[in-house]
Amino acid sequence: MTKVLVVDDDFMVAKLHCRYVSAVPGFAVAGVAHTGAEALRAAHALRPDLLLLDIFLPDMDGVAVLRELRAAGLATDALFITAARDADTIRSALRAGALHYLIKPFNQAALQEQLRHVAALHGRLDDLAEARQEDVDRIFGARPRGSRELPKGLAAPTADLVDAILRAHPEGLSATECAEAGSLSRVSARRYLEYFAATGRAEISLRYGGTGRPERRYRRVG
Repeated sequence: MTKVLVVDDDFMVAKLHCRYVSAVPGFAVAGVAHTGAEALRAAHALRPDLLLLDIFLPDMDGVAVLRELRAAGLATDALFITAARDADTIRSALRAGALHYLIKPFNQAALQEQLRHVAALHGRLDDLAEARQEDVDRIFGARPRGSRELPKGLAAPTADLVDAILRAHPEGLSATECAEAGSLSRVSARRYLEYFAATGRAEISLRYGGTGRPERRYRRVG
């Protein structure tokens, strides 16, 4: 179970984020903090695996909170959730060790996608005794784009449907099988599957049969 500390100065926003976190299997809210000082105390007391950390806090900014925790030797991941859009703040969060940075407002799917990415990242690391370069490339390179950043022509509801179909078929499936499962056209199903493969959320294998081209099969990553 991944323990999460939610840090946001807005009580209602913090409550909403707690609900989002609790809806993701494998994640649990360990505590809530509304100031930087509260976040520091809670992090030392609860030892969370992940911080959902706002930038704008009444006594100190979220980047400073993360830096203090790092300086104290506390090993916790951090996902920033904030309205701060300026490049300097984003750069500071990255340099402080943030896993990712979500700009408010965002929807439930966007946050939960990032949480699933965190779980997949930890799973890959737990499975490794010694890494090959391709393992490292997958860990550092596979960043989810987020539900609001789909390419033109792709829709979030359909992407969620295809993602659910992939989850229901951990052994992998073809574009034709995906289309049948989701009542989609084969062309549409393949577009979404290829998008997932291009963004690191699915991997492709080839099944060789009789004559003709091999069948492309897609399996969800993470």
